[in-house]
Amino acid sequence: MEAIERFHEVVNNRHQYAREWKERTEGKVVGYFCSYVPEELIYAAGILPVRILGSHEHQNLTDTHIFSMYCPFCRDCLAQGLKGRYDYLDGITTAHSCMHIRQTFDSWERHVPVSYSYYLFMPAHVQSRHAQSCLVGELMEFKRSLEKWIGTEISEQDLDRAVEAYNTNRRLMRKVYELRKSNTPPISGAEAMEMVLSSMFMDKEEHNQLLNKALEELPKRKIEGEPRPRLMLLGSINDDIEFLKLVESLGSDVVIDDYCTWTRYFWNEVITEADRISAIAHRYINRPPCPQKDLVERRRLPYILNLAKEYNAQGVIITLQKFCDPHEFDIPSIQAMFKENDIPHLFLEFDVTIPAGQFRTRIEAFLEMLQIEII
Repeated sequence: MEAIERFHEVVNNRHQYAREWKERTEGKVVGYFCSYVPEELIYAAGILPVRILGSHEHQNLTDTHIFSMYCPFCRDCLAQGLKGRYDYLDGITTAHSCMHIRQTFDSWERHVPVSYSYYLFMPAHVQSRHAQSCLVGELMEFKRSLEKWIGTEISEQDLDRAVEAYNTNRRLMRKVYELRKSNTPPISGAEAMEMVLSSMFMDKEEHNQLLNKALEELPKRKIEGEPRPRLMLLGSINDDIEFLKLVESLGSDVVIDDYCTWTRYFWNEVITEADRISAIAHRYINRPPCPQKDLVERRRLPYILNLAKEYNAQGVIITLQKFCDPHEFDIPSIQAMFKENDIPHLFLEFDVTIPAGQFRTRIEAFLEMLQIEII
């Protein structure tokens, strides 16, 4: 599977990809910390947006920069900057989200200087009737800031090209996820994660070409054996491919998720209209929300339950990054919802690296219980 192998290669060599892209195009690269950053504006400026993620390695570099009670993910991200692994970045940006990522951005800005940095205010109360008009104004400021930095105007044609590239990517990813509804999915959860993560590092037009190739290859896969328990994963940000491989190696198929590093990143498109900035703002206001943007009872509970039913999830694993307050606040309501709908679930708390032995035992017991219930 040529395309699947390429996704894997890019994820494992993300920094090399960005350096080669920069050398080949002579363009700029901007790192971003949150999926609420409107990448379309960055891409329209001819800049490669690259999501800043951690490496799941133990480190003690951040102890003097950020509170130890902040989530391991944000500390891991900051460590990557302090170690110089993102030394190719020309700029950084983030959208208003949790205070932990805000602190990561501030510390990076102070201690890993780049020629451009921008903090974008993204409304937290996205249900407000004023949220979209507020975001339109913020995006106009962001656009002007990018134009000043690159020394040229971002035209409507530039925005159209960027929106089309991103919408195409989202449509193709949705097609891949349709394949996961099969009783024997032709793509594993770990492969799907690498597919989405690689889209956060690659030029979107190049990624689209690979997605088209993957959609030609995947239906030809021969899947042997009986259907396995179908799992949904959700919770705090999760880009830990080794965890996915562990879950599936124990005899399950991860078929759907609710993570900003997976489905929430690509699930809805920009609906084109004459006012390009307004259209982009509408997309980010109305995307599947994270806990920092919406109370769980409003949109998140029905959205999550609908996903579980649509993909016939027979069990759910809820993951929490240690000290992740927004998601921790949600979990009791989510657990109650699954209990009311007779969907078994397992709760796991993450640190920088996964405690594989402990997790293995608990996941094995959970899957054994599911097998009994399915029979």
